Amino acid sequence: MPEAVLYDYWRSTASWRVRIALNLAGLDWQSRPVDLLAGDQRGAEHLALNPQGLVPVLDIDGLRLTQSLAILDFLEETGRVSLRPSDPAQAARMRAIAQAIACDLHPVCNLRVAAHAAALTGLEDTRGDWMRHFIRPGLEAVEALLDETGPYCIGAELTQADLCLIPQLYNAARWGVETADLPRITRVARACAGFDAFRRAEPEAMQPATI
Repeated sequence: MPEAVLYDYWRSTASWRVRIALNLAGLDWQSRPVDLLAGDQRGAEHLALNPQGLVPVLDIDGLRLTQSLAILDFLEETGRVSLRPSDPAQAARMRAIAQAIACDLHPVCNLRVAAHAAALTGLEDTRGDWMRHFIRPGLEAVEALLDETGPYCIGAELTQADLCLIPQLYNAARWGVETADLPRITRVARACAGFDAFRRAEPEAMQPATI
């Protein structure tokens, strides 16, 4: 039996954050795909796991956990990862960056939100326009929050902020948002690319064979 089971979707940036953390922790974990495009998240089976109808959901230690940042904190507080600075000021900086992505940028660029915007206008192009409208300004703000020298989001150590940023850059590229002119973000992406734990969490590594 695996140590943990993650109910996730291969392109979900929230799930991706948790996949990276599970890999960094060296846990034996198993993915249970939830097909968001097929609406599996709205079915009774998934709603029994998470009444919000969202991913990820992590089964671990006899618990069922939701919300990616809460899951990252659980892994931290149970000693499985060390991704939170001990210094209170640095920890606050880390949370500000992580929440700017996970709580401000990601929710408005969620699949269901963009789909609803397209449904309201009746124009499929609305989906991409909506994504680009929010992603670029959001990342420009994050760029300004990042450490000047790095190599990671808040300095020399990998933190939860990096786990939030990297998946969002995939989303940016998917919707045609330019980020190459954001030097700090580009630096963080290059540094994180060196971790096998990040590479094994990428959508291409998780993509179901039937997609």
